[in-house]
Amino acid sequence: MSHSPGPPVVTRFAPSPTGYLHIGGGRTALFNWLYARGRGGKFLLRIEDTDRERSTPEATAAILRGLTWLGLDWDGEVVSQFERRDRHAEVAHEMLARGTAYKCFSTAEEIAAYRAAKEAKGASYAVFVSPWRDADPATFPKAPYAIRMKAPRTGETVIEDEVQGRVVIQNATLDDMIVLRSDGTPVYMLAVVVDDHDMGVSHVIRGDDHLNNAARQQMVYDAMGWTVPVWAHIPLIHGPDGKKLSKRHGATGVEDYQAMGYPAAGMRNYLTRLGWAHGDAEIFTSAEAMQMFDLSGIGRAPARLDFKKLENTCGHHMAMAEDAALLHELEAYMIAVDRPALTEPQRGLMLAALPFLKKSAKTFPELLDKADFLLISRPVVPDEKAAQALDPVSRGILKSLTPQLQSANWTKEALEPILTEVAAANGIGFGKLAAPLRAAIAGKSVTPSVYDMMLVIGQDESIARLKDASS
Repeated sequence: MSHSPGPPVVTRFAPSPTGYLHIGGGRTALFNWLYARGRGGKFLLRIEDTDRERSTPEATAAILRGLTWLGLDWDGEVVSQFERRDRHAEVAHEMLARGTAYKCFSTAEEIAAYRAAKEAKGASYAVFVSPWRDADPATFPKAPYAIRMKAPRTGETVIEDEVQGRVVIQNATLDDMIVLRSDGTPVYMLAVVVDDHDMGVSHVIRGDDHLNNAARQQMVYDAMGWTVPVWAHIPLIHGPDGKKLSKRHGATGVEDYQAMGYPAAGMRNYLTRLGWAHGDAEIFTSAEAMQMFDLSGIGRAPARLDFKKLENTCGHHMAMAEDAALLHELEAYMIAVDRPALTEPQRGLMLAALPFLKKSAKTFPELLDKADFLLISRPVVPDEKAAQALDPVSRGILKSLTPQLQSANWTKEALEPILTEVAAANGIGFGKLAAPLRAAIAGKSVTPSVYDMMLVIGQDESIARLKDASS
């Protein structure tokens, strides 16, 4: 599916730096990235750091690390919302000049008293009606004032949403939103619209927890005579039990998934399919996802996190990965979880073993577990189960095997008849010989194929390990 050229597509991801990058935020960023990249557009990143109490540089760094691990690259510099506060205030004053906003001198106490009086009369929620909305400027006191938007009093505001459909909000339920506080600081609702407009954002793809904000934000666009972007509010991610995803479900941060050893390509594929579908496509590359991804494929119901499906998807991507790229990501995983780095000889062995190791592993811990035979050094200490396979009879058989291996050509074709003959000569099947061989080479009872392991560690090391075990 190719996307027809239209006006330039610009999407954005705009997290608040108050903690790590949540898996739901990671998926929102991914949807924005796929939509823009598949249409030759731009994907921008803005940090909404206006909440100075809760915003931290550490959280910003964690968000950037999470996006980088997921493989989501953004265009241009990261924009700080806080640093643009003068521009936000300028727009509030422009609205004042256009007559789409007004100065409000009501104090917090007056507003609270107004609401209390309304509620006493039985109103469930009292929309504050400012006495200053149409006041004569000659009556203005010399006092601090907030700037409020003149919201329409009647009729309705319609949000044409690409995911949620047509959403209608009665204007009578919306108050005249403050856009600039009396201390001169802009509100978040204004900042978002000004930033999206100035950054040229054409599509606002975000969580449906922002759907209520869209009506107020659309009014700001209208008040400034700006083009309203395409809205797409996506459902949140729930845990396997159908409840909102939280710590009790396990990992909620993107970096937790890296530490659990999921490959990034598998994670991207899984998150793309979480709440979005395209025919029966299940396993696909990011390039394929960019071609397929559209807003019409996003469902309205919350998506449920399914760890079995995630592992299955990651297993496919492990097997599909190029060995050099997989080794690179494996080493990044080892750094992330403070595992000792691979030595140069170990890297060489790992690269040689990846063609068979990656076929049955779904995560990096699984891959490392299967690769244990090439990371250990002699003498190999067998675990309890493997040690049982090294009884006196088995050790005798290994002893008789080593001289024949010393003169063997080190290929699977040459090794197979030697091992089969030794097993037959001792009246056992190959399966019975494999157990002591696994114990000698890897120190475990469950390992990759004996031939694969022997070919990777080489003739000298294989024979030395067999000698150690049979002595």
